[in-house]
Amino acid sequence: MLIGVLALQGAFIEHERTLARLGVATREVRQRKHLDGLDGLIIPGGESTTIGKLLDILEMTEPVRALGRAGLPIWGTCAGMILLASDVGRPQTVLGLLDIVVRRNAFGAQLDSFETALPVPALGPDPFRAVFIRAPLIERLGPGVTPLATLEDGTIVAAERDNILATSFHPELTGDPRFHEYFLAKVAAARATAPEREALPRP
Repeated sequence: MLIGVLALQGAFIEHERTLARLGVATREVRQRKHLDGLDGLIIPGGESTTIGKLLDILEMTEPVRALGRAGLPIWGTCAGMILLASDVGRPQTVLGLLDIVVRRNAFGAQLDSFETALPVPALGPDPFRAVFIRAPLIERLGPGVTPLATLEDGTIVAAERDNILATSFHPELTGDPRFHEYFLAKVAAARATAPEREALPRP
């Protein structure tokens, strides 16, 4: 199993370290050629506008979009969730791989960052320590999109559909590998149904 971590900007190293602790090989994705042969891709937190512009400059936006549409498991955290969304309420590059409306910086500035014990039934009975840093939230789910976690007031902060997973918080900063394990289970399922990675469109 080989997981790519988009390494253009943001908290990509923390994802790599978590995956290394799980014994999973990773590749830093900085160019189109680095997308070739991946079993899954993580788009990390950071600055979504900057990451989107770099994807465009490096001519990676369409290849990533094509891979996601072809079934490659892709997980976006914080800024990564914004990039996966179909609508972010302002002009910027998005991949449109998950039919959600996202509000950027929904909880305030850096000083308003917080942690909370978040119930995530898909991860088991124990709550997940979720770290929110200038985090977005999901305002609307499209047809077929499943919410995975909500705050006490009902705010949706994690969702999925098929091969696409999005979280508005930073699981890579907690030391709890359960979200990474959940994503890896998606990857394993995709490999089982399409074991030939070359069957996906080549960038």
